[in-house]
Amino acid sequence: MYTGIVHGAYPLTGLERKPGLHQLTLDLPEPLLAGLTIGASVGLDGVCMTVTGIDGAAVSFDAMQETLQLTTLGERQRGDRVNVERSAKQGAEIGGHLISGHVDGTAALVAREESENNLTLSFALPAALAKYVFKKGFIAINGCSLTVADLDRQQGVWSVCLIPETRRVTNLDALEVGDRVNIEVDRQTQVIVDTVERVLAERGDA
Repeated sequence: MYTGIVHGAYPLTGLERKPGLHQLTLDLPEPLLAGLTIGASVGLDGVCMTVTGIDGAAVSFDAMQETLQLTTLGERQRGDRVNVERSAKQGAEIGGHLISGHVDGTAALVAREESENNLTLSFALPAALAKYVFKKGFIAINGCSLTVADLDRQQGVWSVCLIPETRRVTNLDALEVGDRVNIEVDRQTQVIVDTVERVLAERGDA
């Protein structure tokens, strides 16, 4: 599990494409290396990944075919900055909201609007996830815990607002229109919606 509070965005220093697998390597700072072992879970752009190699500051991960197809990791190039979060420890403060690291899909940026000390990003609403997105609800974008600032279901667009610190620490500030991001809906919201739908369906059958 993760909290959605990204430690930082770090460039891919290595990218090896193999049949059905990409090996991704990043140089991580000491705070992220402390206690890190092979087999540990680390969030990369919101995707729960397993550490497969550690060589000094260089940490490697293997992205399998399904991960490459369902997330944006398959599009990453050497030098691209990736959001990184270590898995949450028991008793850790939850500064964002609980994130599983299992990406539900991707969304494309359709607009960005800058104003003083703010950046508003608007994304196309994936039809399969639309019922789980609510104004003022939680959503994870590239592993960042954010609040849905606005939602237009008719247009199929939702937006978030980024404060300067989020822009500084994550890779969201560099997004351009057309870029895709990894999305994970709030699991509590998903359970509630699915449960209500199931109960209503059962009543209808009765």
